Amino acid sequence: MNTNPADHLFWLSSRAFGVVALGLMALSVGVGLALSGRVVRRPGLPAQLKRTHESLALAGLFAIAMHGLLLLGDSYLKPGLAGIAIPFVMTNQPVWTALGIVCGWLTALIVVSFYVRRWIGVRLWRRLHRTTLVAYLLGIVHTLGSGTDAGAPWLIALLVLTTAPAAAIGALRLVGRSAPWTTTPSASRSSIPTAR
Repeated sequence: MNTNPADHLFWLSSRAFGVVALGLMALSVGVGLALSGRVVRRPGLPAQLKRTHESLALAGLFAIAMHGLLLLGDSYLKPGLAGIAIPFVMTNQPVWTALGIVCGWLTALIVVSFYVRRWIGVRLWRRLHRTTLVAYLLGIVHTLGSGTDAGAPWLIALLVLTTAPAAAIGALRLVGRSAPWTTTPSASRSSIPTAR
């Protein structure tokens, strides 16, 4: 029995934005780790990467929002606004969906913190920023738990390809800040505040 994709346009579009959101989050996490670990040394590059990190985070948040909002038009799920905004309200796969919703709100909080850092202080901003990895992991678990394509080879490959760079940079940070690839202590005192 053939199914007309046009009948599921909102659902398919939501899935597409979900995959895009996950990719953008992975890139943002990777760039953020590179910045906070002082992996880069070239003058001017940290500032460029900071702008890239911010842009990726904003684009990721937009994709997350579209992932949820497009479900409002789905004639099968019919989640309602509460279903896409409040954990455990949606009856379809409530646990996995709730994890995705928590991921979305946590990502929104982290992104907004970029713009209120001056008022909340660097210490609180850094604490919030440390939860970025948690938000990303929640996104992955949500995808694998509720995603229709969870076992698809292309999705697994995408997750591996987008997660590997961030995991590698994170591993380098765990090795130690005194490793040869880091900057000197004086150079690491950048005026650009970064996540730790």
